[in-house]
Amino acid sequence: MPILSSIISLVNARRLSQIDHFKKNPEEVQQAELRRLLDSAKHTTIGKEFEFKSIAGYGTFAERVPVQDYEGLRPYVERLREGESNLLWPGDIKWFAKSSGTTSTKSKFIPVTKETLEDCHFRGGKDVLALYLQNNPDSDMFSGKCLTLGGSHQINNFSNESYYGDLSAILIENLPFWTHFARTPEQSIALMDEWEAKLEKITETTIKDNVTSLAGVPSWFLVLIKHLLKQTGKSNLLEIWPNLELFMHGGINFTPYRKQYKELIPTDKMNYLETYNASEGFFGIQDDLNDPGMLLMLDYGVFYEFIPLNQITSPHPDARTIEDVEIGVDYAMVITTNSGLWRYMIGDTVRFTSLRPHKIIITGRTKHYINAFGEELMIENAERALEKACAATNAVIKEYTAAPVFMGEETKGAHEWLIEFDTMPVSLENFTELLDKTLQEVNSDYEAKRYKNITLEGPKVTVARHHLFMDWLKSKNKLGGQNKIPRLANNREYIDELLKLNH
Repeated sequence: MPILSSIISLVNARRLSQIDHFKKNPEEVQQAELRRLLDSAKHTTIGKEFEFKSIAGYGTFAERVPVQDYEGLRPYVERLREGESNLLWPGDIKWFAKSSGTTSTKSKFIPVTKETLEDCHFRGGKDVLALYLQNNPDSDMFSGKCLTLGGSHQINNFSNESYYGDLSAILIENLPFWTHFARTPEQSIALMDEWEAKLEKITETTIKDNVTSLAGVPSWFLVLIKHLLKQTGKSNLLEIWPNLELFMHGGINFTPYRKQYKELIPTDKMNYLETYNASEGFFGIQDDLNDPGMLLMLDYGVFYEFIPLNQITSPHPDARTIEDVEIGVDYAMVITTNSGLWRYMIGDTVRFTSLRPHKIIITGRTKHYINAFGEELMIENAERALEKACAATNAVIKEYTAAPVFMGEETKGAHEWLIEFDTMPVSLENFTELLDKTLQEVNSDYEAKRYKNITLEGPKVTVARHHLFMDWLKSKNKLGGQNKIPRLANNREYIDELLKLNH
């Protein structure tokens, strides 16, 4: 429906003008966001504690309010769950996003206010479409439905007044009624708890729909796509949905999955658009499909700070605002939001690829890395090396995790990689050598530790049996939706559990 797309593009014109404004005036827009947030919360418990009324600018804000992680937020969350109001944000907070960004057994409950739903998450969703249509004015996306694959948890009650669930479930529960006509599967299926039964129901119902776009996490969508093809006997997804044109993805790096998607959706007309949408807020959108950087969205009721990685453990880190960041530096992202998160370290690490407009890529997690021997191996290093090793050996990776092998009395340290292949490499030995060589090329600290095997020996690659990672997630009741495999760990907790199941 090109006409419908044209009408929607006209409606989007005002919003695109606002986006253009913050691209050109990032400091001004961010300072205005901070002033609004402080003014809105000045009469709350936290506002009185830190005297928000007398904070005139960023310098005082940074001096007065400490950077915190979830442990610092937890006491407030527990009080909010019990029904207290005006603690972190004016009024009651009825919704809490149960964070499932890692497979940790400890759950985080992130406050979600009505302002965050409207001004951040829903605005983010609308902006994805506005930016996509700006670049693809002839899109036929609205001739069909968007298949959304979200979390696998129903909304649950803390009390009669407050509720929790995966962010995707909260969004579905609060979407305007008209959006349900444009998406599939229906709400009762989308919110099913049991992943395998949900998979069957989604397959059964969506093969009858005209699906033109997909939205969700790449790894879980692959499971669904393969199930759809198996059930229908089709060889690729276009035989089921010939009008498919867009996959809006996020949550994990898409690079390791790109080759598989191109094989399963064999057309140059298919577009892949990355978003940065977390339980804590909607932060970034890929506004140019030829540029992997995501536009940092600066007017969503979020004030951003960035801490260089070498300072994240400092009691007084040197946080940078949008005007002081540099291209090519890894930062831990800190947010202050209209959900009452004040200088909250989200746990993600990002790197700027562009300034004015400010674009970022996600480079990892502040806790998901290997630095057992001073090698500072980040997820981005790992995925670049794996991509190169796969390309050279015709391998396809389904899932992986890596961890240190600690030094013994007679042994040196190393890294162990547990990899589940969809397609085995022509030579596992060659794959391992290329992995090691590329890691040395992209990470000078790793290269120094590998020099003449003085500190680190070469990596050890262990092949995982089929479905190992899925069985592990199932054993933890974490199948589906937003659950992710921890790619790198600085200890052997995850990998040892997986190895016990690898038989």
